[in-house]
Amino acid sequence: MKPPSALRRTIRDWIRFAGLTFVLFVGIRVFLLEAFSIPTSSMEKTLRVGDFLLVNKLVFGAEVPATNIRFPGFRDPSRGDIVVFQPPHDPQRNYVKRVVGVPGDTLEMLDKTLYLNGQAQTEAYARFVDRRRDAVHPSMAWQSDHLVAASPSGRYYPSRDHWGPLVVPGKEYFVLGDNRDNSEDSRYWGFVGRDDIQGRPWIVYLSLDAPEEGKGFFERVRWGRVGHRVR
Repeated sequence: MKPPSALRRTIRDWIRFAGLTFVLFVGIRVFLLEAFSIPTSSMEKTLRVGDFLLVNKLVFGAEVPATNIRFPGFRDPSRGDIVVFQPPHDPQRNYVKRVVGVPGDTLEMLDKTLYLNGQAQTEAYARFVDRRRDAVHPSMAWQSDHLVAASPSGRYYPSRDHWGPLVVPGKEYFVLGDNRDNSEDSRYWGFVGRDDIQGRPWIVYLSLDAPEEGKGFFERVRWGRVGHRVR
């Protein structure tokens, strides 16, 4: 049996080890990497429901929880970046979308084709599954305040596949889901503020099919997606 002094040293060492481990865990989670899961199909075919992501929080600048302190990032978000952010209409949740417009850009969509500063974009990552007749969306009325020019009739009727042209204001970003016909994104609830962007997904560390009776955990793993870089 260890003498009392040796036992106290052992307990003290374990407490220090546990404390250091906790500090490292919190530090990594807050400032470097955090895990997120994909709950909807809005980013298919790029990301699938059941994908679990490690997100790089340093690249755009990590924020200290419960404070207004934000560390400087290595760069600002760029067009084409997939980002994790808190949307303006639901700041308690995290969304994952692709940046298609940065401050100062003029954006427009005509018959599902995105136009950036007057140029039609070829987006290999975009997916279109719904060829039904488009419909006007009243929730898009917010766009009226950012149009390049007012409609001659004074009325603006944006829809999922036809909207704009509008200008992205300073320190704001316009994001779209890659699954364009099944994505709730900037078209509906507006721009994403720079400070609301949390990080950039880096890698798929796990991917699971939906639970199915008689199918075990390892049978649900999509092994081909494990380790997949997010682009």
